[in-house]
Amino acid sequence: MSKPADPMGSDAAPVVRLDGITKRFGDVVALHEVSLQVWRGELMTLLGPSGCGKTTLLNLVAGFLAPDVGEIAIDGERVTELPTYRREIGMTFQNYALFPHMSVASNIGYGLRARRLDKKEIGRRVAAVLDLVKLTGLEDRKPRHLSGGQQQRVALARALVVRPKVLLLDEPFSALDRNLRGAMQVELREIQRKLDVTTIFVTHDQSEALSLSDRIAVMAEGSIRQLGTPDDIYRRPADRFVASFVGDVNVLRARLERGDGATATVMLSDTRVKVPGVPLGGTAPGSAVDLFVRPEDLCVAADGADVVFHGAVAAQVYQGGHVDLYVDAAGIGSPRVLLRIPGQAAMARWPVGTRVGLALATEEAVAFPVRAII
Repeated sequence: MSKPADPMGSDAAPVVRLDGITKRFGDVVALHEVSLQVWRGELMTLLGPSGCGKTTLLNLVAGFLAPDVGEIAIDGERVTELPTYRREIGMTFQNYALFPHMSVASNIGYGLRARRLDKKEIGRRVAAVLDLVKLTGLEDRKPRHLSGGQQQRVALARALVVRPKVLLLDEPFSALDRNLRGAMQVELREIQRKLDVTTIFVTHDQSEALSLSDRIAVMAEGSIRQLGTPDDIYRRPADRFVASFVGDVNVLRARLERGDGATATVMLSDTRVKVPGVPLGGTAPGSAVDLFVRPEDLCVAADGADVVFHGAVAAQVYQGGHVDLYVDAAGIGSPRVLLRIPGQAAMARWPVGTRVGLALATEEAVAFPVRAII
């Protein structure tokens, strides 16, 4: 079997390779035959709801757990039975796991002291990584005297200072407020690109995954449901679970008119919509299908435009750069439809109670058979 194409644009072997990983906890199958390759310098995100197996997979790469079946390799070396300290990984945890009695510098240098590097080398590396994470001048403080964002930077610095082959991040921003989380996401991405360090990032936050990742592995029930770029995952979901889990979406009742393999045509009221044909493979023409449409791909119909359906504005939610309009409609499969309209003019133009006609603003949509179960 030939090697899959490297999405990072090189012919090198993957830095992390998981082959047929299965992990059980008693009668519970946490992971079932999971295979994944992560390339050099790539930021791979494991995205999914609680209990999907993403943290278990991260812990297997780290060596905190051993697979029941399957093999793990890092940088071409089989590490399935190797202990954590021999895998050349760096890891940050949800709670940062800083030593409260140690200073910032001592926390960061802990892994280097464990590796018995000389003091000068430890001091040089700690100073360099302090500068990298913008903590120079705080090296003598204890963790309790740091903000949440500063503590997160210390944890990241401690993982990076050992110069890992793979950086593992287990929901590192979950304890931060929204604004700080956004700032730290930007900083992490800048550091990751600067160091070109191969990174596996675990999160349940879809927006975080979409903004940070080179590729995303969407997980559910112990398996990878789809692996692709953020745009692939958002615009071309492979199944109903991925389409529903990643981002907001409207599910509208339509009918399959015809399909020719790569492309299919469905009828939404009297409007023909082109959709990917693969998800509808085996569906007979005339069958009811669910059409998944993103909020930004619907609009209030202009005069003379084709109206897909009518409804009444039920609620407005001002979001700064855009307004979410919730429209009550009947006969389309979803009793309430969400539109995402740029700017704030929608607040005055379509107040609650206004009757509106809705149209498709783009041809971005995907359909799945009604019989499918999320």
